[in-house]
Amino acid sequence: MVQLGNIGTEVARSVRAKESGNEARAWNALVRALELFDLTMADRRWLGPRLREICRAREVVCDFLVGDNVYASSAESLDRYFLPFAIAARRGR
Repeated sequence: MVQLGNIGTEVARSVRAKESGNEARAWNALVRALELFDLTMADRRWLGPRLREICRAREVVCDFLVGDNVYASSAESLDRYFLPFAIAARRGR
């Protein structure tokens, strides 16, 4: 929960920076999010379906922020995905 909540925070920072026209800040937040994704994916606890979901989430984030958005994602859809992880992590679950 904590790992995905932290990833979601960086994704949200990147989205906000991109929307405000600050490409450098958006890029830096995206790089941090990708680093967190990669560290999470390297954790052997996430093998199986969880790992596939994390890999797909990384793909969708990249597609939205720097790709052609073939998945038709939005800032709101990314928030809806990541926010529950952040809330659960904050509650200590």
